[in-house]
Amino acid sequence: METVIEEPDAETSVKDLSFSSDEMFLVVNRSSGPSRVWDLKSSEAVANLPREQGEIFGFCRFSTKSDNSQILFVTAMQGDYGKIISWNTTSWTRIGSKKVTRDAISAFSVSPDGTLLAIGTIEGSISVLGSRDMRVVLTVKKAHLGIVTTLAFSQDSRGLAVDFL
Repeated sequence: METVIEEPDAETSVKDLSFSSDEMFLVVNRSSGPSRVWDLKSSEAVANLPREQGEIFGFCRFSTKSDNSQILFVTAMQGDYGKIISWNTTSWTRIGSKKVTRDAISAFSVSPDGTLLAIGTIEGSISVLGSRDMRVVLTVKKAHLGIVTTLAFSQDSRGLAVDFL
C-alpha cells in the first residue's frame, strides 16, 4: 500500500470521486473549490474543473463512449435546479450542461454501456436520461416516500436497482 496521490487541501471534505475506466484519471469533487482531476501515472493534478456562479458540485462519473473515448459527468445544484454537466476528458472543458430536476440530486449512476444516466432525488423520484442528449427517457415521480440513496445499472444496462432511505 503506497500513497499515489495526496490531496493538498485538507480543509475540505471529499464529496465524491470516480476513476476512469482506463485507470488513467481520478476526479475528486470536494465540498468547496473546483473539482480536481489527477493523472494516476504521474500523480499530478491535470485540471481543476471550475464551477459557474452558484453551482454546487455533487456526484462525478466517467463514462466510455461508443468510440472508446471517455466523457466525465458531474451533477450540480444551481439555485433551485439539479443539473448534469459533461466534460471533455482531453481538454477538460465543459461541453454541455442541462437542468434535469427541481429537487436536490441524491444519487447518480451511468450505465455500463454509457448510453444512460440515472438520477435519484431527495423527494424519492427517479429519472433516466439518454447520455448523448440528456433527454429524459423515463421518470418515476415519488417512487418512494424517502430519499433515493443509491442507483446501480445492471451489467447489460437494461435494469436499474434503487435503494431508498
